[in-house]
Amino acid sequence: MIVLPPALFFLIFKYYPMLNAVLAFKEYNVMKGIWGSPWVGFDNFRLFFDNPMFWTLIKNTILISGYQLLAGFPIPILLALGLNEIRVGRFKRLVQLVSFAPYFISTVVMVSIIMLFLAPRLGFVNIAMNAMGMDSINFLGEPGMFRSIYVWSDIWQTAGYSAVIYLAALAGIDPVLYEAAKVDGATRFQKILNVDLPGILPTITIVLILNVGSIMAIGFEKIYLLQNPLTTSTSEIIATYVYKVGLLNANYSFATAVGLFNSFINLILLVVVNGIAKRVSNNSIW
Repeated sequence: MIVLPPALFFLIFKYYPMLNAVLAFKEYNVMKGIWGSPWVGFDNFRLFFDNPMFWTLIKNTILISGYQLLAGFPIPILLALGLNEIRVGRFKRLVQLVSFAPYFISTVVMVSIIMLFLAPRLGFVNIAMNAMGMDSINFLGEPGMFRSIYVWSDIWQTAGYSAVIYLAALAGIDPVLYEAAKVDGATRFQKILNVDLPGILPTITIVLILNVGSIMAIGFEKIYLLQNPLTTSTSEIIATYVYKVGLLNANYSFATAVGLFNSFINLILLVVVNGIAKRVSNNSIW
């Protein structure tokens, strides 16, 4: 009886909708519905693969996701290790609060903050640059700056929240290990290197596998709100393209095909990275 409600939830709202992925292989007709629409096979996939934007979309999606992973993955770990070493309780709670709070800022508000800070004429950053004798820069209009603006603002917003899982893992390390390290004369850095990091390595491995497995599923809202015609060359990703071409134009079959292709790539990455992690460290999801 306890298991039944969540089982029904997943069956009804998670697994049953997967059946509608068949729409990717059909030419959707509103009158006939999903199952009554004519079968077209892989035509929708070919349409996407033959699109001149295909490789640009793949490149932008991988570059932004890869940048986010390389820059953003170590920072929550370092933050958690640093917080774990703070002995002053009040200061530790203050740092946790300050780093954790930005996570609760909505995407729309976050984008508004970025725009206000980086506005060409009245933005805080450009005003400060002008005060130092430098010329203003249109940060949000420079294609080369888009990825850095997106990634580092995202790191600022989510690092504190992401560090919580590592703090929980650090709290589970046996205190006897710290006492043994102290007896052996280990410094703080040596304790981090030989006790903390090995203790949270399984957690790090699992989080890394999940992050790599979703590398093609980068968030849609923030990129869509930040991009403009000047930065489309570096900001247009699969998710925004599907929204513009597939959903706004009511081409639901095409949108489903692209989404299914995206999910398939993520599944392959997840399986491959999980297998590598299992061989290298014996830590894996399955």
